[in-house]
Amino acid sequence: MIRLAVFDCDGTLVDSQANILRAMEHSFADHRLDPPCRHATRRIVGLSLHEAMQVLHPDGDDHLHRSMTESFKGAFQGLRAQGMIAEPLYPGVAEGLAALSARGWLLGVATGKSDRGLALCLQHHGIAAQFVTLQTADRHPSKPHPAMLAAAMAEAGADPAQTVMIGDTSFDMEMAVAAGATAIGVDWGYHDAEELTEAGARHVALDFADLLNRLEDL
Repeated sequence: MIRLAVFDCDGTLVDSQANILRAMEHSFADHRLDPPCRHATRRIVGLSLHEAMQVLHPDGDDHLHRSMTESFKGAFQGLRAQGMIAEPLYPGVAEGLAALSARGWLLGVATGKSDRGLALCLQHHGIAAQFVTLQTADRHPSKPHPAMLAAAMAEAGADPAQTVMIGDTSFDMEMAVAAGATAIGVDWGYHDAEELTEAGARHVALDFADLLNRLEDL
């Protein structure tokens, strides 16, 4: 039987908070705008960049939001070129992914990152080969639209009853519900456990070991 576990990336697999905050502040400064508070920026992690800009600067028009998105990407790439990007794996992730693969799970990623950003992140940590499907904001509508998860299931040959979406935000949980998959939240990311539960999470894992146990109980 096929079992597919699809992971969000930022806030679920890797802790990229510092990079996102720095690049967002750069983007707003580029456009002579006061930056959002850091709490507001953390709240939009998981959305595609264009949608994130709409949330953080609702008075702007589409042209401005697209320009801000490009500024963010440029800042992120500049930080990477300077060796200033730090996206450490959360504790237990590398070992946990290997354990799931050994148990016969197929693994995927559905993220607001770009194709390039996701590839660099996974390659850096040596975990790219663990995943059979990678879905990004470059090719799909923003979460919570179910397109990314639907594509992941199609590529893996899994149906919704065999699929679990694992993430740290309500956007991930809502996407899972919209796609008919099981939603499992993680308690170490950007939205709190109560929000995840309200958005449809069947469980909220406290750490990666707890997540493994939750998956085996499904």
